[in-house]
Amino acid sequence: MSGPEPAVIFDDVTVTYPGRDQPTLRHADLTIPEGDLTVVVGRTGTGKSTLLGAINGLVPHFSGGQLRGAVVVCGRDTRTTRPRDLADVVGFVPQDPVSSFVTDRVDDEIAYGMEQLGIEPRAIRKRVEETLDLLGIADLRHRPLTTLSGGQQQRVAIAAVLAGQPRVVVLDEPTSALDPTAAHDVLAAIAALVHDLGLTVVLAEHRLERVTQFADRLVWIPGDGRVIAGSPEDMLSATDVRPPLVRLADRLHWDRVPVSVRAARRRAQAERIRLAPAVSEPVGIPDPPAAPVVSVRGLGVRYGQLDALHSIDLDLAPASVTVVMGRNGSGKSSLLWALAGALPSSGRLRVAGIDPRDADSDRARGLVALVPQTASDLLYLPSVHAECDQADAESSQPAGACVSRLAELGHTLDPRTDPRDLSEGQRLGLVLAVQLTGEPPVVLLDEPTRGLDYDAKDHLAAIIRDLRGRGHCLVISTHDVEFAALIGDRVVLLAAGEVIADGPTRDIVTSSPAYAPQIAKVFHPSPVLTPEDVLPTCPLPGADDGRPR
Repeated sequence: MSGPEPAVIFDDVTVTYPGRDQPTLRHADLTIPEGDLTVVVGRTGTGKSTLLGAINGLVPHFSGGQLRGAVVVCGRDTRTTRPRDLADVVGFVPQDPVSSFVTDRVDDEIAYGMEQLGIEPRAIRKRVEETLDLLGIADLRHRPLTTLSGGQQQRVAIAAVLAGQPRVVVLDEPTSALDPTAAHDVLAAIAALVHDLGLTVVLAEHRLERVTQFADRLVWIPGDGRVIAGSPEDMLSATDVRPPLVRLADRLHWDRVPVSVRAARRRAQAERIRLAPAVSEPVGIPDPPAAPVVSVRGLGVRYGQLDALHSIDLDLAPASVTVVMGRNGSGKSSLLWALAGALPSSGRLRVAGIDPRDADSDRARGLVALVPQTASDLLYLPSVHAECDQADAESSQPAGACVSRLAELGHTLDPRTDPRDLSEGQRLGLVLAVQLTGEPPVVLLDEPTRGLDYDAKDHLAAIIRDLRGRGHCLVISTHDVEFAALIGDRVVLLAAGEVIADGPTRDIVTSSPAYAPQIAKVFHPSPVLTPEDVLPTCPLPGADDGRPR
């Protein structure tokens, strides 16, 4: 009995961009069956977005460059079929959902694509309502898109594509801005469409801990042009991408990487894995700092009729890392922007004894550094050199101060490079160096791990630890529970603009099914955060699983 028809075929595909000596994809052969959920993995810059763009014809029709070989989608050759002529069979959600919006309101945005496909108005209305329910955003239907949080915008972008009922859906980092519960709900909804309706889904994702349980296959792009496909079990054991369960398997010398928390939990229980002594030590609520560098009383932020923050009280100590978490729209970004004095707020706010809302721009720069969700929003000059020179001048620092700070953060960049040509991690490093040039005591990072692979996140964690060691007070808003477990001293959990939990990271995240990292779920109810909380086992003599270290 034959298997399902292929939805996507890559036949000896090589993609080379202008000005590049080496192709991004080289002689790639790949067949994606109809009704499969395929996850594309690889480090930043290896070619994941190129592979996705080739499926809907954006590569090379929009991106430029040369594509040799053939990409056939639902029987259509993308070499002779332009993206607009693939729109009825392929839906695409880019990394930055805002870039795809063409209307002003949620329900209009979901309807727009169907209108362009000529779908009958009554059917459009029905599909809009069904898709709003599917993605859990029915309460947002009349909201202006500009008033939504990043995660809410991401769900709207996914809804707008799913409503058109394409046969193939391509998603680039679909959960990067979603809180853990929303990410699970969206992926579960997409997986249900795969299983129930035969939808073919291809998605690229850095946070593999969120998606491997839903995947039928993994496609690994190592960065040398190859495209390697296989089952999740086989590919996790072969790739150089290291989510928590891969690191746990390495530490325990398991021959196979478990794909799900359930599989890892069963094996750990069977082997009676031991935990580090520190895990069993009780963690109490720390005493409030004697001299907080940030003091907030009754802080409130209001957007029209919406209370984004309500009566927030916080004291933040020097040399500390506070992680702010909560579902999309809970007020995390508003809190960070309010702490920087960058938006109107009520209540009492002091940073190093000064209210940044009353300080001029030069003084405020010396109090608080804020890196927004999209770090590149702060980069507007044509080169790294120009950005660094501007930072030195604005911070009244000697020439070269910003470049020195950039080097301390572990980045050596060509000063002539346009910041738009940098990787996500390099842009984040440059913005952080620019913001730190004024030596502010408080550093605010809003979703800093978006678009970062595991190696880049490890590097960012090292930077954060170094800044904490230098006495900086860091406040980090994130949906990345694994990153929070790695760097946080304290977690502040928000809901509907209010603080609902505040305490040591180990206490807060391991007591919450939604915010617990993978390793905490594997060893529940023990308060384990990372693989390093697990005592390593001795490998069998001569054992070698062949995975990259």
